[in-house]
Amino acid sequence: MFQFLKRDPVKKLRKAYDAKLEEAMHAQRNGDIRGYAMLTSEAEALWQQIEQLEKK
Repeated sequence: MFQFLKRDPVKKLRKAYDAKLEEAMHAQRNGDIRGYAMLTSEAEALWQQIEQLEKK
């Protein structure tokens, strides 16, 4: 009945995914290639979670 009051977990994960990609971009621009690689892999993990939730 109150389904519209529940928060969308995919929306939250997408926001975190976008933030990680932006952090990775800044790390790459500053020359921190290792930081870029770590942040990109974290973003990929978030993307996998998003895809799993969207399949349900």
